[in-house]
Amino acid sequence: MWNYSEKLMDHFLHPRNAGEVENANAVGEVGSLTCGDALRLTLKVDDQERITEAKFQTFGCGSAIASSSVLTEMVMGMTLEEASRITNKEIADSLDGLPPEKMHCSVMGMEALEAAINNYRGISVPEEVVEGEIVCKCFGVTDMKIERVVRENNLLTVEDVTHYCKAGGGCEECRPAIGKIIEQVQGEKAVHAGAVDTKKPSRQLTNIQKMNLIMETIEREIRPLLNADGGDIELIDIDGNRVQVALRGSCAGCVASSFTLKSGVEAKLREFVSDELVVEEVEK
Repeated sequence: MWNYSEKLMDHFLHPRNAGEVENANAVGEVGSLTCGDALRLTLKVDDQERITEAKFQTFGCGSAIASSSVLTEMVMGMTLEEASRITNKEIADSLDGLPPEKMHCSVMGMEALEAAINNYRGISVPEEVVEGEIVCKCFGVTDMKIERVVRENNLLTVEDVTHYCKAGGGCEECRPAIGKIIEQVQGEKAVHAGAVDTKKPSRQLTNIQKMNLIMETIEREIRPLLNADGGDIELIDIDGNRVQVALRGSCAGCVASSFTLKSGVEAKLREFVSDELVVEEVEK
């Protein structure tokens, strides 16, 4: 189990400024429900380019909620110029730290803020700059994003990159390409740190390990999100790579239940357990 600070847990359990700013004039959206995390940041900016109101909506884990919550507190009262200098490390530090595996949540917050500032200023980032070349197909992460997180956070290993932007955390086929990017950015430091040792690690799990990871992921990553909206989930059975669940509470019979299963439950289980898992809803 990861070690969460008291401040992080407070922001997760009692998020500040959740929702959407009415008549917002700066909007930033990053992430993807398909990848398991998404964040929408809305701001109200006055004539002096000072942020007077900030709210967030996110689909993600507790760390994503906490990072978004503390970010809204950080930016209120700042000018856009001041806010533009906020780094993902400062977001994490404001929560008294994030587990290494959750640093991507602080990166998502920083990127949403950048997107909102660009939106206010009418800056349209060229599509090729936004997209770059997709390196990690599982999570849609580009070479440019990997280069940036490596450079700004002084990352030296493929595992570090996975923690900061999820790249390499799915099927792992992109790990050699990530290693090459790290080597290009960090040079000899990366070689000495072993970053270029990019053999695809084995993720073979015993049946017991798989079952335990599935149950742990449901309790830690999935159930809290559903509970927040009055819903719940019950694990019915695990048959090989088929995970059978039943949605409860407000989620039961919801018109968006199939979307929740695939883009929420299944995406989280594939992220933390195995990309071969398939989630099926059963009535019981």
